[in-house]
Amino acid sequence: MRQSDLNRAVALATGETIATVKRLGFLLAEPQETVDPDSETSGPLVIDWDELENQRMITQSEGMNNVPSLV
Repeated sequence: MRQSDLNRAVALATGETIATVKRLGFLLAEPQETVDPDSETSGPLVIDWDELENQRMITQSEGMNNVPSLV
């Protein structure tokens, strides 16, 4: 599979534009290769989307706690 085929398939599956998929940099994973997300060599190549979403939710909920209440 060529990179352009992968970009097109990901764009079709996610609803994103091919340009967005290309910018995010999807790669085919080797079936025998394991990636340790805590490894320093993974660096910016690995994004834990669940962790990112959790951090966004925490930041959002902390902002809600700073609203004065009318009591």
